[in-house]
Amino acid sequence: MDSNPQSCENPEIKSTEEQTQNQNQVSQSPFATASLSLSSLPPTLPTQFFIQPKILSLFSTQSPSKVKVPTQASSLSHLSLSSTSPSPSKLSFKSTFANNPLQSPLSLGPRRPLDPSNGAAIRRASIVWFRNDLRVHDNECLNTANNESMSVLPVYCFDPRDYGKSSSGFDKTGPYRATFLIESVSDLRKNLQARGSDLVVRIGKPESVLVELAKAIGADAVYAHREVSHDEVKAEEKIESAMKEEGVEVKYFWGSTLFHVDDLPFKLEDMPSNYGGFRDKVNGLEIRKTIESLDQMKGMPSRGDVETGDIPSLTDLGLNTAATMAQDGRPSVSASMAGGENEALQRLKKFAAECKAQPYKGSKDGSQETIYGANFSCKISPWLAMGCLSPRFMFDELKKTANRTVSATSKKNDGGSGSPDTQMNWLMFELLWRDFFRFITKKYSSAKVGTAPATACTGALA
Repeated sequence: MDSNPQSCENPEIKSTEEQTQNQNQVSQSPFATASLSLSSLPPTLPTQFFIQPKILSLFSTQSPSKVKVPTQASSLSHLSLSSTSPSPSKLSFKSTFANNPLQSPLSLGPRRPLDPSNGAAIRRASIVWFRNDLRVHDNECLNTANNESMSVLPVYCFDPRDYGKSSSGFDKTGPYRATFLIESVSDLRKNLQARGSDLVVRIGKPESVLVELAKAIGADAVYAHREVSHDEVKAEEKIESAMKEEGVEVKYFWGSTLFHVDDLPFKLEDMPSNYGGFRDKVNGLEIRKTIESLDQMKGMPSRGDVETGDIPSLTDLGLNTAATMAQDGRPSVSASMAGGENEALQRLKKFAAECKAQPYKGSKDGSQETIYGANFSCKISPWLAMGCLSPRFMFDELKKTANRTVSATSKKNDGGSGSPDTQMNWLMFELLWRDFFRFITKKYSSAKVGTAPATACTGALA
């Protein structure tokens, strides 16, 4: 018999096929189960793939050996074939077809990684707005942005509202503090460059600068640490409002205190207004672990061609450079305190070694304990205030050099042991005071009241 497919149109064969199909339900369809791409499928297939054994017995030895692929299968992306028996004399087939030809068991499309730290991350581009967190160690804001984004744009703004004269006639930011800040920003840029990134520096209002940069690079989110004073909280509200209009998410973090604000055993509005009450509430509270600094950062966004900009001088900020010089023309004592994360880490290391090496000079009852270091003080407060040093990192480093456990909530009078560990506990006592002032400032600056009683006290122990 000719192998022409027209031989399959015999009326008797059709009648037998119809009877067989009526007896066999859709689940018993004669099509088999295996993945075959139609692009590589030949125009004809052996008839035993489509005809049950009963039908085969009706054909003579000259029956056609090939038949056309049914038109129903031609609309499918894959044809499945599988045999449950290796013996050619006993053919058993199971027909399975997907209702949707796009539902293929082999996905060819790109798969989004579950881990944001993988090569393809969730966000296309993000902005990290540095404020009083001028460091790369223990920086949750920076680490999270780097892990959740394909590219990161670190930014620092010198806000003109922080300079000039206050309503009382004093400098809002004096030349010494401004010099220390400029040095800290410069050091941050170097640390970011060492990790494959950079720092964009602008003079301008953050709510204007950040919106402009977000449009330029197509940013999906802005990452920043929250602050505590009234003006800083107002700036955060302006940023959120401006970014909401642009459809850009703003994500805030907390990283300026020893204890995390979310771990406090009370709501901030219910915080005790006196230090003793605060200390009793946080006694025994666990301090969160320090976040490791990044070894390598995601690159800067290529879109927008954003220039990093120059770090301003005192003159650019409207300050007099002569004010930083002593009367004899030599730099003042304050000028020897260089700003920046690297300087802060060196001073902390030196201070911890001095605490451990120097003998105790207090009274026998332990009531005259002092902190040893440069001029009997650690003098690390400026670096803590700028965020060049994390209080949690400081706590961890002091614990490493202590012979016994250092507690952040230890009492001022620590039994009069006179050990260097007692001096470190004293420092933890001072860090706890710092936490109290920052939390109480946040309490009143966030409240819907006209004044913030503790704001003026914050800078002293910041």
